Amino acid sequence: MTSPPEEIAKRIKRIEKKIPYASASAIRRYIRSPYGRKIEWHRAKVFKKKRRRIAARRRIEGKRMISQRPGKIAKRWGLGHMEGDFIVSGKSGKGMVFALRDRKIRKNLLEKILPVSVRAVDRAIGRMRKRYPEMQTITFDNDILFLEHKILEKRYGVKIYFCFPHSPWQKPSIENLNKILRRYIPKSSDIVKSI
Repeated sequence: MTSPPEEIAKRIKRIEKKIPYASASAIRRYIRSPYGRKIEWHRAKVFKKKRRRIAARRRIEGKRMISQRPGKIAKRWGLGHMEGDFIVSGKSGKGMVFALRDRKIRKNLLEKILPVSVRAVDRAIGRMRKRYPEMQTITFDNDILFLEHKILEKRYGVKIYFCFPHSPWQKPSIENLNKILRRYIPKSSDIVKSI
């Protein structure tokens, strides 16, 4: 990322005092000169911007947002109000761990998801429900693996809430658990073998 000439001039004046001072207009004139164009061409060649292809993602229909969640859950009153998330292996690793955490007593439930599919998540929630029958609500992020959240609600008798996009801070308990689990499951580890 290139800095505007004003910022460069301020940096030369305040920090880089060994370099002779050049004003913003002098820097602009240099960039427009044949010498400056060569530098800009070289920088553009070295730092090519990669365009990301944005795939057409399916939207989760009929979500119950976290803003509709009763106030008692936010205040951590009562058992069975869970927060959920996935711990993904990373670039070279395989598999993922599905984690649920009770907001009140901090009970943790972990399940390995293999293969990564909506059906595998469904089965994992069923196993977790058997181990922890107090489960009443679950708060998730907007992961595509929860496309069938309405079916999960009916099947397991839990209400499912979703955070707003790009707002993981809305489920702090599970984010804290993820940070702890990352000590034992570092990125690029093979979850298939490790757990």
